Amino acid sequence: MNLRFLKTAMPLPTFVNATQKVSLSVLLVSAFTSATAYAALDYAEKEELKFGFIKLTDMAPLAIAYEKGYFEDEGLYVTLEAQANWKVLLDRVIDGQLDGAHMLAGQPLGATIGYGTKAHIITAFSMDLNGNAITVSNDVWNEMKKNISTDSNGKPLHPISASALKPVIDGYKAQGKPFNMGMVFPVSTHNYELRYWLAAGGIHPGYYAPAKGDTSGYINAEALLSVTPPPQMPATMEAGTISGYSVGEPWNQQAVFKGIGVPVITDYEIWKNNPEKVFGVSSDWAAQNPNTHIRVVKAMIRAAKWLDENNNANRPEAVKILSRSQYVGADYDVIANSMTGTFEYEKGDKRDIPDFNVFFRHHATYPYYSDAIWYLTQMRRWGQIAEPKSDEWFMKTAKEVYRPDIYAQAAKSLIEDGVMSADEFPDFDKEDGFKPPQSDFIDGVTYDGKHPNDYLKSFKIGLKGDDQI
Repeated sequence: MNLRFLKTAMPLPTFVNATQKVSLSVLLVSAFTSATAYAALDYAEKEELKFGFIKLTDMAPLAIAYEKGYFEDEGLYVTLEAQANWKVLLDRVIDGQLDGAHMLAGQPLGATIGYGTKAHIITAFSMDLNGNAITVSNDVWNEMKKNISTDSNGKPLHPISASALKPVIDGYKAQGKPFNMGMVFPVSTHNYELRYWLAAGGIHPGYYAPAKGDTSGYINAEALLSVTPPPQMPATMEAGTISGYSVGEPWNQQAVFKGIGVPVITDYEIWKNNPEKVFGVSSDWAAQNPNTHIRVVKAMIRAAKWLDENNNANRPEAVKILSRSQYVGADYDVIANSMTGTFEYEKGDKRDIPDFNVFFRHHATYPYYSDAIWYLTQMRRWGQIAEPKSDEWFMKTAKEVYRPDIYAQAAKSLIEDGVMSADEFPDFDKEDGFKPPQSDFIDGVTYDGKHPNDYLKSFKIGLKGDDQI
């Protein structure tokens, strides 16, 4: 009997941890009670793992997989470690200090194509949909309100277009002052959503020109977007360094609770059910640890399902877990303000948005090629991809990074285990990795991932065709 297989491939009692010695009797009990469920998947090549994350509520699948014992069910003994910022997190995955990490959806793509640090990073798991917002300072909001329609109760009509911000920015320009906004990383969802919203409202967010050594993103910009770590966003805005920001939760709701700013739009309103974070590993790590990788994805799929099941009935418990200092570390009420199906804009203006945070519904965990290609179109649109690329290049790059094949192996293993059912996943026999054309964007433009260059041509602001900076 292969005891290593038993230790790594069979679920162990929850009181066993990575530092304890496992007796032969415990192994045998584990083996005989679980052999049928785990016969189809070989043992984990690596048992003890360290995963990184940033203190945001969308790291929840990692926390829940850990707290509910789903990692241990796969014979994995995981340490979760908060990271200082997205660059440090990526660098530590690349150099092997971390086995994998909670990443921005565009981060594996940016690394693989060599924007910033060059490294082949892949993802087989999408961690969530939605979850971001754009917040402005009280002073900016007071000026914006003059340009916003209201309902019969005097509340702003949503979604709010960036056209309401344009006169404010024009006023700054007339005074010779720059209009500064924060986003979390150059290849972040937050950067692209903020740029998309601004451009849809007639505000140029600026170009990058990496071939010329200019990675500021300020070329032709009417609003200057700079990197600020998520937990520091509210304090940076309160200090007056930035006048607004795009970030994930709970840092928009924190501005509401502190009375220093107003979230004006959620990413759900900019692009309905957009992919937000992914779980990323290096391609070398994935090649060396294929069974481990599948087991990690299995555990996280179970966590995502738990987060969404029974109409978000588990969210209050999830909020309690996330509020701990080792995870997000914000107050329970701040996290709950968006995590439990509501979102508060101006203080007292709380509205129902049940899909503000989605972890499993709408096949949220599946890594679609079309999602990857959307991020690549935005990199091209704003100059991070400096030269024209063919539709075939977009497809090839997406397939190098997003790995639905690995996801499908994990899902099928869960089905074989009897833990989940086939109807909870895409139909893998028919799935091609592309969502149908989507029109749920704030500007109404339709996105078809199979025709990225046609999509780019549809925008008034942004690079397209043979354009170069």
